[in-house]
Amino acid sequence: MPIPKYDDLFNPLLSALHELGSSASITEQEQKVADVLNLSEADLEEPHDGNRTKFSYNLAWARTYLKRFGMIENSSRGVWALTANGQKTTKISKAAVKRKVQKEDRKRREAKKTQDYDKVAEELGWEVELLDTVKKMAPEAFERLCQRILRESGFIQVEVTGRTGDGGIDGRGVVKLGTILSFHVHFQCKRFKDTVSSPVIRDFRGAMVGRADKGIIITTGTFTRDAKAEALRDGAPPLDLIDGDDLVKMLKEYRLGTTVQEKIVEDVTVDSEWFRTY
Repeated sequence: MPIPKYDDLFNPLLSALHELGSSASITEQEQKVADVLNLSEADLEEPHDGNRTKFSYNLAWARTYLKRFGMIENSSRGVWALTANGQKTTKISKAAVKRKVQKEDRKRREAKKTQDYDKVAEELGWEVELLDTVKKMAPEAFERLCQRILRESGFIQVEVTGRTGDGGIDGRGVVKLGTILSFHVHFQCKRFKDTVSSPVIRDFRGAMVGRADKGIIITTGTFTRDAKAEALRDGAPPLDLIDGDDLVKMLKEYRLGTTVQEKIVEDVTVDSEWFRTY
């Protein structure tokens, strides 16, 4: 079936959050909304411009509209939750939501005629610019960047092998737990614009079995639902998957190619009404 437009996702998203206990990560939302709408794997893999699938992109717009309508809110850790009004609401008029948001947009355009206003900036923001920059890197440079990220994460003896015909293994390293235990890890770098599917996971696992304790696949794209399931399949060595969203967060955390200016001003007030929603 065609992926629903963003405004057709308002009520399925509300329903999903109610079913998930009033709060959820983006991944949990996507899985629950997909179940509510009975979307197939092929539906969910339909690509959109950039790093996102069409479903993920439309759902991001739905979140933005519902937040501005006062139905949901999000924390700095990426958890979205129903507001007090959202807790009391199970169905809304998409026309009413769009009218309110579009009215706000007109006011903002009038107030900031010389500025571009991006309605999804709060969710996409700097991540899009950073991910686009990474996607433009040469494949060899991207492999070296992944090597640096793993080193920053605490890996030792990290090297890029880059040998052809090696089953997709681009490098290897060692991660130590304490002073005694260590695990040998092979990694693969996928500078993709689209999704990484389950056959890629199987091929990589087949290449590393017997040669490493753990495997990691790092991509600038996304992983299909089948790929995520294959990575954690019972009876097979588990693989860790790092998609484009995770990648840019790690670059920010380790201050790689990014400058983060933190301004901390604490003014804590207790919102007693918020606790009454639970």
